[in-house]
Amino acid sequence: MKKLLHNEILLERLTLETAKSIKRHPISVMLYDIRSLYNVGSIFRTCDAALVEKIYITGFTPSPPRPEIEKTALGATESVPWEYIKNPLKAIEKIKYDGYKVIALELTDKKRLYSSLNFSDYPCCIVLGNEITGIDDEILAVCDDAIEIPMFGVKHSLNVSVAAGIAIFEAVKIYREIEKK
Repeated sequence: MKKLLHNEILLERLTLETAKSIKRHPISVMLYDIRSLYNVGSIFRTCDAALVEKIYITGFTPSPPRPEIEKTALGATESVPWEYIKNPLKAIEKIKYDGYKVIALELTDKKRLYSSLNFSDYPCCIVLGNEITGIDDEILAVCDDAIEIPMFGVKHSLNVSVAAGIAIFEAVKIYREIEKK
């Protein structure tokens, strides 16, 4: 075993031009009132790596171009389609109109694991909420479902960009398994 060199890694990756035209996984992400520009950039980078269809930026979530976002996105703001829609309820209305199931990543009284997605959940849009307050009840009320990542320690949540990575890649993994059948 040897670590791949940068030029070897590039041979296995999409070009920016290809990334803009390739069929993507039927998973989108909605950012609702995310405060940290660095979390936004990190989520962009994760969405690029997972080849999600789109990021919807809502509420007071900062949007590109911003140096702080670019610092963690490392160019992913160019490779992941995104749209800013100030009103999160309007964004959800549009996402549902486009045929997506809207699934909140939130701790709710309905304990559905993030690993329990199935064929009927796709295409889907995963809603990520504010680092402190999460997703407001008025937003949860219009979501089709909610999933959560189990917590086994003292803390009851993960950083939003870490949680996004876990949920997005699990959604991709499940979708790719379904697609093989």
